[in-house]
Amino acid sequence: MKFLSLLFSAAAGLGLLPSAVRADAGALAILREDGSRLEVASLETTAQIDIHGLLAEVQLKQRFRNDGAAWQQGEYLLPLPEGAAVHAMTLRLGRRLIVGEIREKEAARAEYAQAVASGRKASLVEAHSANLFRTALANVAPGETVEVEIRYWQQVDYRDGEFSLHLPLTFTPRYTQQAMPVQAAAPAIDGLPQDAAAAVDTAAPAPAATQQSTLTTPPVRAGAPTVVIDAVLDAGLPLQDVGSSTHALEVQRQDGTYRIALRDRVVAPDRDFVLRWTPQPLAAPTAALLREQAGGEQFALLMLLPATRPAAPLPRELILVIDTSGSMEGQSILQARAALDLALRHLAPQDYFNVIEFDSDTHALFPRSVPAAADDVQLAREWVANLGADGGTEMLPALQTALRSEAAPDRLRQVVFITDGAVEQADALYTALDTELGAARVFPVGIGSAPNGEFLRKAAELGRGSAVVIRDINEVGAQMEKLFARLDRPALRDLQLNLPVAAEVYPQRLPDLYAGEPLLLVARLDGAARSGGQIELLGQLAAAPWSQKIGFELHGQAKGLARLWAQRKLEALEDAQRRGGDAQALRAEATALALKHHLVGRYTSLVAVDRTPQRPADAGLQSVEVENAAPAGSVAFAQTATSGRLWLALGALCLLLALALRRAPAARRGLAA
Repeated sequence: MKFLSLLFSAAAGLGLLPSAVRADAGALAILREDGSRLEVASLETTAQIDIHGLLAEVQLKQRFRNDGAAWQQGEYLLPLPEGAAVHAMTLRLGRRLIVGEIREKEAARAEYAQAVASGRKASLVEAHSANLFRTALANVAPGETVEVEIRYWQQVDYRDGEFSLHLPLTFTPRYTQQAMPVQAAAPAIDGLPQDAAAAVDTAAPAPAATQQSTLTTPPVRAGAPTVVIDAVLDAGLPLQDVGSSTHALEVQRQDGTYRIALRDRVVAPDRDFVLRWTPQPLAAPTAALLREQAGGEQFALLMLLPATRPAAPLPRELILVIDTSGSMEGQSILQARAALDLALRHLAPQDYFNVIEFDSDTHALFPRSVPAAADDVQLAREWVANLGADGGTEMLPALQTALRSEAAPDRLRQVVFITDGAVEQADALYTALDTELGAARVFPVGIGSAPNGEFLRKAAELGRGSAVVIRDINEVGAQMEKLFARLDRPALRDLQLNLPVAAEVYPQRLPDLYAGEPLLLVARLDGAARSGGQIELLGQLAAAPWSQKIGFELHGQAKGLARLWAQRKLEALEDAQRRGGDAQALRAEATALALKHHLVGRYTSLVAVDRTPQRPADAGLQSVEVENAAPAGSVAFAQTATSGRLWLALGALCLLLALALRRAPAARRGLAA
């Protein structure tokens, strides 16, 4: 027992053991010296999802309850769906409701910092990176509950005859090139209290320093929140089935509308929530054109499912890239190996192939792609079966190895990239896809219960491929079969869209389309646009010209299109800046657009401040950092890269263990004597 105590003392001395222990999935308790627990804070989340056709508005209510004796401020990273248009925030204090305002990021930070210093309640929502948003909440009194409500619009997905909506509930910690995972406790913003950080966009100037001296109480860390999810589904057409592959549901139908709740009312946020609904066969859509009038402008959403002709598979060069970094430990690496094995068994004799694995380093099985001979395929299957997960997520060298390798003769190059997408800054990857893709097509496969959906979507868009997500080991076969269906069926390529009205359309570069995939576009139409005329879609199917026409009929009103269009334009402006555009002009345009449409963007934030000071000037302020739950199936210490601090601790523990083992024989000899 003394040896175990020594080990724990060494770990505590290195700061590895927490000073607080989790009482349940959504509350924090500090462990006192007498063994009793004191509940400090908790965060509960309720998601209300309202789905109308191809659009959904989501209302997230997050209640922060202070169960401790000190005034508190909380912070946490909030994952949202890829492409989400975050437009509203309110702060509820009992019966009082404070509406958040959109501000330029520097102004919002300054207003929040001033509120913290003066003892007023305040909340700040900022874009952190990709689809992660940082939320901060300050000056919560002992025994008080404060509710922050965030609203956003998202687009419904449709492919393979099925609609779906995705709600992230946690995220896989992201890897940075400094080999440190991004956790909920991210670096503080310059000018805000160290433990009250609300964002990490250090590119923008920070406000002047405020009241650092008010943090007289040591910071603590709260557990991951609990979640309740309710949804109302108005699909606009008869449905055959409503369900979820991630959570058990209770579904009630009332006059064509479906009310949906979790069977287990309260759940831990350890996996993404996915809702799916399938139309009746005769009701499956082939085209839809919705519009919204907003701010004197007209916006539209176009969904077009082209009718493609069957075509023979083309000989291909299949390059399989697998992420073996530390964040893939657990179920993720099992799913990835199973997916690769299915892909290898699917190869035809006329195909060429290679396998590349990466963590902190990149290794290719063959120097270049080889014919899919039985012996080489078997060698690859055995190699894949022995892959483990460790180290950092250095994706760029692996992607460049795949794109730059010598091409197989007369073959269509298809790169299947299997990863959880746990990268913090993906700009270099996007630039590589922009500049080095050539005739190749990239197909990202998301692995794990909480993959980085934003990275998968963007990589598929720039790689002119199609993304697939595998959230459970039991889904590998079905999801890989869907991917094979795309790989085997030539895409509609080099698409061009001709509209009978002037329009600004996003995405600007039309994607390749594969079997079962629709074309989804958002547009700002000329103010005088009316129904009438024809939409013409042109492209190449295999080597033959292809075209399709449909009537330009605006099928009624739909809320949220203006903000979704503005969000897509913001992404396009960021892409233009990444490609070397005028940074100052693009920033000014993006800021003006986000302010006009009341959106959280790279240069704008939402801030809500109570105008009445409440915390006494002499009261300390305790910071509570709310952790995201570890994704289901992951390993707690497999955080993509092992930090130097943890390596030091492990080394100390190993040294102590070695000393103990060395002393054990001598002790036994002493007893024997």
